[in-house]
Amino acid sequence: MMAVVAAVIRRGGGIMLCQRRPGAHNPLKWEFPGGKIEPGESPEAALARELMEELDIRVEVGRIVDAVCHRYADRDVLVLFYDCRIAEGEPRTLDCNAVAWAAPEAIRDYDFAGADRAFVERNF
Repeated sequence: MMAVVAAVIRRGGGIMLCQRRPGAHNPLKWEFPGGKIEPGESPEAALARELMEELDIRVEVGRIVDAVCHRYADRDVLVLFYDCRIAEGEPRTLDCNAVAWAAPEAIRDYDFAGADRAFVERNF
């Protein structure tokens, strides 16, 4: 099972979502930003690193808000979702197709990857 971290970032009434690149696993699906935990890395450190690499932002990682186990056709993942706050920078699409700030009442309208869809269904 692959361990993954994801950020729930709220700002100005919106929640940050990222759209996966066309050639990625689950192409063009929406997700909460984050990525894989590397060996020897804490989930919090992995999340901070991934958000710097993907979006060029520094974040303060808060509390874990949910954990989702999901089985894709080719892999099983455990996604740890954390509340985060942008401490520095403005999100740029360095390693994603697009960034959106979704209103909580509209978040279910996005076409999410499986694990993120499960999180949305439980929390929004």
